[in-house]
Amino acid sequence: MSQLQQERSRSAGQATRVPAALATGPRRAEARGAAGRVFRKGTTWLLALVWLVVVGAPIYYMIVASIEPTSVYLSANPWFPSKGVTAANYEAVFSSGIVSYFFNSVIVAGSTTILSVTVSLLAAYAIVVHGSRWTGMVFRCFMVGFAVPIQALMIPLYLAILRIGLYDSLLGLILPMAAFSLPITILVLVNFLRDVPRSLIDAMRVDGAGPLRVLIRLVLPLSWPAIATVAVFDLVSSWNNFVFPLILTQSPSQATLPLSVFNFEGNHLQNVPEIMAAVALSAVPLFVLYLVARRRLMAGLAAGLGA
Repeated sequence: MSQLQQERSRSAGQATRVPAALATGPRRAEARGAAGRVFRKGTTWLLALVWLVVVGAPIYYMIVASIEPTSVYLSANPWFPSKGVTAANYEAVFSSGIVSYFFNSVIVAGSTTILSVTVSLLAAYAIVVHGSRWTGMVFRCFMVGFAVPIQALMIPLYLAILRIGLYDSLLGLILPMAAFSLPITILVLVNFLRDVPRSLIDAMRVDGAGPLRVLIRLVLPLSWPAIATVAVFDLVSSWNNFVFPLILTQSPSQATLPLSVFNFEGNHLQNVPEIMAAVALSAVPLFVLYLVARRRLMAGLAAGLGA
């Protein structure tokens, strides 16, 4: 009888040890998962910190150098304005006429963006809504623009602008910039418009709406995220464009901000604080634009390119 009881107690102990062993498996897996999450989170924060230093250090150096007196720049610590702060560098930049160059850049970048987005929206609407063999060929022709570098077309472009009488004018900058912005703008808008429900377009057509009404009443309101994205992208690209103003303009009155900063650097080559002040002023509009449109830009890119 005692032997039978011992066997029963032994089997009961084994039965209790088996669930305990089974319970330790999920606990270990959960512990490994938590450790993995902590490691990934720590790695992400570390990479973000490194990226912040890589991006923020030049900006910090530019700002600090732009407010240091020129006389003490070489002898002072370039990372800390320990020998005084001055606004004379910015006054020198403003006295060089940077305001007129700023307005030239506003005119060129704004007109380029409006023209490029308008033409691209109409082209994307025709390609997606009225899709046919010919519209598909037109779309593929626009995509060829990705394979053609700007440098390969500079001489033909220069000759064409010179012959039609647009050399050394703001219009001669706006038209080429808008033309070279069309491929990426059309690509993003086409991918976005393909997600517009076809049933909504067909319903408006059944109600008697024409192509223009469908575009204004339906496609345009639904496309605002993508339009904002390509507008910001085209605005930044045309604002930073340096090659076209360098090749297609000659007089200082038609120069844009990037070209004026380049000329300012050539005239003040030994004055680093004034050069940093000019660069800082030229970057302020883009920095403000990024702060205002950052979320809409990322959302529109994800919606347009992810289709």
